[in-house]
Amino acid sequence: MLMVGLTGGIGAGKSTVTAVLEEAGAVIVDADKIAREVVQPESPGLAMLVAEFGEGILGQDGSLDRAALASLAFVDADRTAALNAITHPLIGQRTAELFTAAPQDAIVVHDMPLLVEGGLTPGYHLVVVVDTPADIRLERLVGQRGMPEDDARARMSRQATDEQRRAVADVLIDNSGEREAVVEATRALVESRLVPFEHNLRTATPVIGDRTVVPFRPEWAAEAERATARVRHILGEVAVRIDHVGPTSVGDLDAPDIIDLQVTVRDETGEDSALRMLRDAGWVRDTTSVRPLFHWCDPARPVELSVIAEDDPEHEFSLMMAEVIADDPSARTEYAEILQRADREETRQWERARCGASRS
Repeated sequence: MLMVGLTGGIGAGKSTVTAVLEEAGAVIVDADKIAREVVQPESPGLAMLVAEFGEGILGQDGSLDRAALASLAFVDADRTAALNAITHPLIGQRTAELFTAAPQDAIVVHDMPLLVEGGLTPGYHLVVVVDTPADIRLERLVGQRGMPEDDARARMSRQATDEQRRAVADVLIDNSGEREAVVEATRALVESRLVPFEHNLRTATPVIGDRTVVPFRPEWAAEAERATARVRHILGEVAVRIDHVGPTSVGDLDAPDIIDLQVTVRDETGEDSALRMLRDAGWVRDTTSVRPLFHWCDPARPVELSVIAEDDPEHEFSLMMAEVIADDPSARTEYAEILQRADREETRQWERARCGASRS
């Protein structure tokens, strides 16, 4: 099962993307719909809200008057906390039920407006952001939805910024132009990434990165940061530290387009735990490697992950490599030449020799 987090600012136009994804067979779990469902008339959730905030939050037909509830629940932090204490567990339970009910070969898309604000992005295999500039979103809210401009601006200000959403996005879908362009981009995403990603996870098929050297990409640092956050989410305190290592960690260096991560654990027990947790999360172990090495399953982002104990000498060598190359132009030239030959073992031997010489 592939778990995709979908988000975007209010007025970004996520509904266009979800419609295409649903048409392609994805299971859509809509956070806004769930939030309304758990407080529908005669539901336990609505009864708890009435008990907390009074019958004044009900409309004449017995349904929730959201404006009336907002006027009582958002007056201070305590009242807001009381609201959240009722609704959040109900929403979480219903969301989990829908996730569990999805087929094992499903692409599950969690449409959640506050995905970034909640710090939830590392829990998904992929995060898709519908990216629409703030001025266009404001125009849509006012012109198409009839929302007062002051209200629209206030709602936008309470959400993450465009920059914050872009920072956690594995995929950006530009929705600032024609609808057909968004439809085509979403269909291409399904065919080229989501479908093969789900297949790779389900069948434990690793993505082995091409070791051909490509021009330096500034995006490598952010891609490594997102991969690190996901691994941290999986391993928790089992990982003493997680570092971006290898060629793509060296600034301005042409390198194979592969993100290398190193997970440091305390000891052999921690290593065993990490190996089990990574396997259970869909990482595929490289059976040709002497040391614990895993590959990820995303067809668009090869990641190699090694697990090592903190008292292993190899641990320091990998961490020192980027610093050694940055400080020594001749080392940088040698390293670039080795990368061009795409010889992994020669690269590792060179790293050990250089870092060992630096330590001495």
